Amino acid sequence: MAADGPIHLAELPLQQLQAVKKQMDEEIQHLTASYAQLKQAQVKFSDSIESLSNMDGRQDQSILIPLTSSLYVPGTLANVDKVIVDVGTGYFVDKSIPDAKDFYKAKVGFLKGNLETLQETITQREGQYKILIDVMNMKMNEAQAQQKDAAALAATAGGAK
Repeated sequence: MAADGPIHLAELPLQQLQAVKKQMDEEIQHLTASYAQLKQAQVKFSDSIESLSNMDGRQDQSILIPLTSSLYVPGTLANVDKVIVDVGTGYFVDKSIPDAKDFYKAKVGFLKGNLETLQETITQREGQYKILIDVMNMKMNEAQAQQKDAAALAATAGGAK
């Protein structure tokens, strides 16, 4: 049966706390990886805006055209008035340079908002993780103290015979 309210960590046994810790580790790693991917996409869109700004007056000039991230071939800009923009899922659209810049600026703005939200979530989860670690340390210290008390009691009882 699902709990209706918040889970009180201090009430959970250490074994369940360790399972929660593992789950939180995985969640934080996933959120951090997602943040890195979104940041990388934002940088690529920003680079596209910069590349579009550098096209003014470059008609009929020789350039290197990227085929992959490490393979470039020589080429010439035949038309600097329109560009082909990848709008996602394999679709490409002819756009004027100002329209293409607006498209990429909108993408950068959208990703910025998502990155801010994701960063807040990561910060919140990290705070919860620290609280979990503190509770786990408290429970382990309590267990060690109980073991010492039990050992001392057993030693006292054994010496009294």
